[in-house]
Amino acid sequence: MTLSYQLYSSRAFPPLRQTLRMLADIGYSQVEGYGALLADDATVRDLELGLQETGLTMPSCHVALEMCSDAPETVARLSKRLGIDTVVIPFLPPEARPGDRDGWDAFGRRMAGVTGAMAGYGLRLAYHNHDFEFAVLGSGERPIDIILAAAPDLLFEYDVAWAVRAQADPFDAIRKHGARIALAHVKDIAPPGEKVDEDGWSDPGDGIMDWPGLYGALKTAGTQGFVVEHDNPGDHQRFAQRAFDWVRAQ
Repeated sequence: MTLSYQLYSSRAFPPLRQTLRMLADIGYSQVEGYGALLADDATVRDLELGLQETGLTMPSCHVALEMCSDAPETVARLSKRLGIDTVVIPFLPPEARPGDRDGWDAFGRRMAGVTGAMAGYGLRLAYHNHDFEFAVLGSGERPIDIILAAAPDLLFEYDVAWAVRAQADPFDAIRKHGARIALAHVKDIAPPGEKVDEDGWSDPGDGIMDWPGLYGALKTAGTQGFVVEHDNPGDHQRFAQRAFDWVRAQ
């Protein structure tokens, strides 16, 4: 089992290399990157130097679908440079989201093609969910199930809290897709009306989710990588420390 920190959690707290030093001092050994960190060579170099200085590794990174589809060789080159072995598709903007079962099936088949392309470079591909992939369609199905059925070699990075926000049973996806959940995002939801300034998110273990049960179920299912994330922390050092302490206590 490995513990990582999604650097998106600290995007509002530059500079990056100072964040990496903070994470290493807390005890993290891994981080997960996100697309903006690959935006230009200067940013990539800053990230590369920060990883070298701290000894942190970055085995997974969120990368836009368009980049994976249109420039797989660039993704492969950056992955080799930064030590990435798992590329994660992070988000579909509203205009790119299918509206029915056939559309999601076609999207899943597209993901199967991208998975094969990434495999040609020795990279694993995973899909990260938000709430809309867990919304029930007219067919009675959920998009996440259709995507994974259409792309059998695609891995799943399960953002459990987003599934809960979609009012789905968070254990259901573990029962259905446990063997495919290579990575899981660990974050929590605050009680209703609390932490409004942090978009209603909470540090792991402080919210309403059954994280002890979920964490155990994911480990039993075979999930090896856990990534702590907070979409909008008021204090990223507080979040990083409390998340690290909670996971290590499990």
